Amino acid sequence: MEKISGLSHLFMTVFLHSFSAFMVIPAITDVTMTALCPGEDECSLAIYLTGIQQTIVGLGTLVMMPLIGNVSDTYGRKSMLTVPMTLTIIPLATLAYSRTKNYFYAYYVVRTLIAMLCEGSVQCLALAYVADNIPDNRRASAFGILSGISSCAFVCGNLSTRFLSTSSTFQISASVAAISTVYMRVFLPESSIMDDGVSNWRKVKGEEASVSLLDECEDSRRNFRIFKTMPSFDDTLSLLRSSPTFSQAAIVAFFLSFGDVGVGSSLLYYLKACFHFNKDQFADLMVIGGIAGAISQMLFMPMLAPAIGEEKLLSIGLFFSCALVFLYSTAWSAWVPYAATMLSLLSVFASPCLRSIASKQVGPNEQGKTQGCIAGLCSFASVVSPLIFSPLTALFLSAGAPFHFPGFSIACAGLFLVRTFTQDEMMHVCSLSVAALHI
Repeated sequence: MEKISGLSHLFMTVFLHSFSAFMVIPAITDVTMTALCPGEDECSLAIYLTGIQQTIVGLGTLVMMPLIGNVSDTYGRKSMLTVPMTLTIIPLATLAYSRTKNYFYAYYVVRTLIAMLCEGSVQCLALAYVADNIPDNRRASAFGILSGISSCAFVCGNLSTRFLSTSSTFQISASVAAISTVYMRVFLPESSIMDDGVSNWRKVKGEEASVSLLDECEDSRRNFRIFKTMPSFDDTLSLLRSSPTFSQAAIVAFFLSFGDVGVGSSLLYYLKACFHFNKDQFADLMVIGGIAGAISQMLFMPMLAPAIGEEKLLSIGLFFSCALVFLYSTAWSAWVPYAATMLSLLSVFASPCLRSIASKQVGPNEQGKTQGCIAGLCSFASVVSPLIFSPLTALFLSAGAPFHFPGFSIACAGLFLVRTFTQDEMMHVCSLSVAALHI
């Protein structure tokens, strides 16, 4: 636990940043509906604008995530964290000032542009930072704790929103975002990748660096230029082909993100239209899920990962993710979403286990590339998913639906989560094959 406790400043940075981001989620649906369709519980324009934003942001992050991960391998995680954490203050400050229609559109444009550059980059860089400082056999537990910290921030952010006015929510969110940036710059030590490609924890222990999977000659990186750091399509393919297990993990990550984005783009509008949920009910629902996720990731996962292995935990997480989504889609009463959210206790295993498995397939000087590659694939999923699920959601929540099934789009998203099981089994087969070769 000594190594993990050494990440306390990273955990605090992630907590503050996530707290700022999560506390506005319950409020943004009401703000959007009030600005675009005042007095209504169903608004196709809001659904389509949300889907368009997710698609545009996904296109941007598809390009930026591998680049940010690559650059951070050379310039360090702290330097790269400064940019997204600073920029995310701007859209929050916009709605903190006013939430009228004109200011909402200003927020929409600014938030879209900034998210194209920064969405998900803090989590991606934090995972690479953890991989720099934690050995392979304890990385799943560390990733689980990092996800648990985010879940704690999710709970605290949504719980605070429950008792704040909408204006206060955005004002406090912008303030905490600024505080998180200052805290990170002052207290977080740099976790730089050394010139020979060895991360800090390996260098201290005197371990030999792993050979880079993409670059045989590291001397060429000494004359680094940022525009040459953008990984080519061949580089990405080489990384995906470097390990059968990694390629299967990447496919699982794509389908998992595809389904999750589909649910995320539909769920709040679905609950508002069917059960007339508002900011407070959204916050209650998210607090329940966040508490369940935090307990699971911070208490259960560090105990279960060494005992039963990441692969089995991943299967458990994927199964309960599917069950959660199908319960949402078929909710017959307002209490059902609350009960279904308790399945987050087990569904949250999927993402940190997947990231840990991928992290172990590459050398220590490629952790930024690896997390950037996975994040890029997830971004590609977030481009395609809203194009499918936003029109479906708008159609089945409208009076002109072909049949009565308001949760149809969420059920369709669940089918893509079911698809992850096939790839998960293939990944297990690949892992067993690789293990057999080393015997």
